[in-house]
Amino acid sequence: MFLTMIQKEIMQHILSVRFVALLLMCLLLIPFTLHINYHNYRQSSVDYQEAVKLANIEETTVNPKMSLEPEEEVSKLFLKPTPLSVFANGLGDALPSYLGMTRNGITQGPPALVSEPLSYLLGHLDFLFVVGTVFSLLALLFTFDAVAGEREAGTLRITLANALPRDLFLWSKLIGGYLVFVVPFLVSFLVGLLLLVSQGFPLGEPDIFPRVLSLTLGSLLYIAVFFSIGVVISTYLDNSKTALIVAFTVWVFAALIAPRVGFLAAKFISPTPTIQSVYMEKTAIRENYNAELESKKAKIHQELWKARQQNFTSSENTQALALGMEVGKEVDKRVKPLEAEYRQKTEEHAAQIDRDYQRKKARQEQIGETFSRITPTSSLIYLATNLTQTGTRKRSNYFQTGRRYYDALHADLFSKIVDYVSTRSYNPATDIVKITQPPRLETTTLGETFRQSMVDVLLLCFFAVVLTTGAFLKFFRSDI
Repeated sequence: MFLTMIQKEIMQHILSVRFVALLLMCLLLIPFTLHINYHNYRQSSVDYQEAVKLANIEETTVNPKMSLEPEEEVSKLFLKPTPLSVFANGLGDALPSYLGMTRNGITQGPPALVSEPLSYLLGHLDFLFVVGTVFSLLALLFTFDAVAGEREAGTLRITLANALPRDLFLWSKLIGGYLVFVVPFLVSFLVGLLLLVSQGFPLGEPDIFPRVLSLTLGSLLYIAVFFSIGVVISTYLDNSKTALIVAFTVWVFAALIAPRVGFLAAKFISPTPTIQSVYMEKTAIRENYNAELESKKAKIHQELWKARQQNFTSSENTQALALGMEVGKEVDKRVKPLEAEYRQKTEEHAAQIDRDYQRKKARQEQIGETFSRITPTSSLIYLATNLTQTGTRKRSNYFQTGRRYYDALHADLFSKIVDYVSTRSYNPATDIVKITQPPRLETTTLGETFRQSMVDVLLLCFFAVVLTTGAFLKFFRSDI
């Protein structure tokens, strides 16, 4: 009898208009978005290679004893696009295209969205958006009248009068509707993957196929959560029209509002300065220390010149020149330890500003992520973007690699730069420093990705189990 109820539910959905809408959405949206985003990925890869070629980092050399402006970029760490971005663009367009290494710190290149502002304004269409927004709504449309429609039509009483257990009836609704929903979804996704492979997408690589499979399983779990939400609404309401309105309201809150409200609240709870203001603050500190050092240097020069001039009686130009050189050497000798002292002060002050900024920014993001996880849509976004290497973990690895690269450049070059050179000599043949090559951006393994995303996986499972349990408890206690 249970299989008969499932077959009845499947046929009822297949013959409905909503199944036609689902089929069209699957066949049109999924292959189309995968094809378009793979084309964008290939274009991004070409742009990345051209940018690296134009930078000519491997040929760059610097003489640390020659003046180097604090804002001058001596090297760049470029962000390489990932092929998995065809499934979830994530933060790919929002991250800086490169990290520039300067004496004053790390500058950020323009993100990709700068070149396509209208596209960013209208929103990005990818597989994650289709699943998180479109199919979550369709899942609610498949289940909002699962029980309410039967009760309203009077068939629920007749069905349960045939000694059919209530749990089997509700399970048949869930399983039958879910099977009808996921089969077109999986078939269209498979068609999209075949289309990508035919265009050269490296699906068979050991680091890509398991991630794509995990993304598919996560999407199926997310769809199951919204099936549970629809069944809960249907068991608590007797009228299908009211259930439809409530289901749509819940979808608007869960898919559109809640993921954004969390970070808006975090900005009020824990405000942080902008990265531009931090950079300007560090620039001002360097300029203030340089001005103070220049003032002390001028004072030392004036004192030495007066002291030496008292014993100077000749008016010949050669003698005056000799005196000037002697004073200059003495000034350089006294200023050299001051330069080291002020350089250390500048670096310590700038490092403290960076630490304060990173601490405030991390706290703000942590609050925003915590608040946004009240909805399963946020959990899907965090899980999917981590799996596709386009989320917060990719951004963290990117900036950490940039920081390590900056530290290496600081040890090899920036710490050796002399701001005040008067009579000090340098040898171009021995003082030339070749720029350290940018390191490779580290990637997170799949196992580590799951450990980092375990809270999101558990939350999706929690939502599915709790909502399904709530639907069954309400249905068992209902007076049919």
